Amino acid sequence: MEYIRQEIIPHTPGRDPKQAAVLEGYLPDVSQEIDPGRLRPAVLVLPGGAYAMTSETEGEPVALKFAAAGACAFLLWYSVAPARFPQALCEVLTALRLIRQNAVLWNIDPERVAVCGFSAGGHLAASAGVFWDRDFVKEILGRTGPSLRPDRLILCYPVLGGTRYTHRASMENLLGESPSQALPRQMDLYEQVDERTPETFLWHTAEDECVPPMGSLLFAQALLRHGVACELHLYPRGGHGLSLGNYLSADEPFSPHGHTVSQWFDNAVRFLYE
Repeated sequence: MEYIRQEIIPHTPGRDPKQAAVLEGYLPDVSQEIDPGRLRPAVLVLPGGAYAMTSETEGEPVALKFAAAGACAFLLWYSVAPARFPQALCEVLTALRLIRQNAVLWNIDPERVAVCGFSAGGHLAASAGVFWDRDFVKEILGRTGPSLRPDRLILCYPVLGGTRYTHRASMENLLGESPSQALPRQMDLYEQVDERTPETFLWHTAEDECVPPMGSLLFAQALLRHGVACELHLYPRGGHGLSLGNYLSADEPFSPHGHTVSQWFDNAVRFLYE
């Protein structure tokens, strides 16, 4: 397996020039014995952390598990507060462009590049899915187009609301204490879905008291309304921040089979390869 590490520095207005997001990549070796011409899907993992930090439990353990499943796995340690919207979004889109630019070198199928986000990272992943071709992105990154669009979204207990069914701390860290009146409504991502939004896999727990599961339901409903395929899993038990739901990412002991929600990963891999 090849490991890569690279700084991501989009020219976002107001960005501290000393700060950069960091992209790490885990690239499975090409096997001459199995299939030397195989192109692999890619997954860009975005940990949560309320836009105040990036969680380790939703970072490397997840990326390595995707790599073990045969994907080229990337992990983005994106900018958090005091950085404001859309800095982290532009970092994600820049990372997607970089992955596709190196698709031949890294044996990646450029039409199977997914983004997997957790909690606030789920908000960031979904933002990439709905804002990739907006005018404000073009003004910052120079152009929009297919190289910026995720092919699929994998959203794990995501924050998807800015005004309703939201996580207040995430929005305050992302937008600041006194955003314009329109900006929180723009963060209601279930209102931003259209027919160009990527196919989406979502999972949440009914007992999540931190990030309301209703946001995931509304996002799925919007996808269906616009004719975009989606898969939604709502587990009856479990709180917030379960990550893989097993011993690899837990700060508490699990049974050998892990939490019920651990089923999400195998389903997401199937979704990725379909």
